[in-house]
Amino acid sequence: MGSSSSRHCRDRLKQFGLSVHEGKTRLIEFGRFAVERRAAAGRRRPATFNFLGFTHYCSKTRNGKFVVKRKTQAKRLARKLKAIREDMLDRMHTPVREQHRWLRQVLRGHYQYYGVIFNYRALRMFKDCVVRLWRKTLGKRSQKGRVTWASYTRLLAAFPLPEPVIQQAWHR
Repeated sequence: MGSSSSRHCRDRLKQFGLSVHEGKTRLIEFGRFAVERRAAAGRRRPATFNFLGFTHYCSKTRNGKFVVKRKTQAKRLARKLKAIREDMLDRMHTPVREQHRWLRQVLRGHYQYYGVIFNYRALRMFKDCVVRLWRKTLGKRSQKGRVTWASYTRLLAAFPLPEPVIQQAWHR
């Protein structure tokens, strides 16, 4: 951060006893005209940034209007799936009904936080991964091994998991 505006920002933060973490702070070209400016200069698309578990990036709507889109941050998604896998192993021998209740709760909470416009693909991927993890965990409950997809599909019919839902309304 070497520009005068960044210096002004640092001075302003100091007034409140705050500081900028140099390793995590950078100025990026972002916004409505960033794509055109970078293309004219012969550079790639604008940089993205991560904030509150989302990766923010420049894009356009179908009408061609500029919009900042958000998708689930990849590191957060991987970390959450790993935690779910570990929790599933801890709950492996609990009754299926209790596992189902817990998984529904986990999925609903994930959808409520990450259910923003333009993030449906990440929500769908998260649910698909959870479905596969549950099948794999159920298959480890006995020495006989696997749970077939046919029997697992019947189980999912009896204990359905919630579908991804976009919670955020579209505002114009």
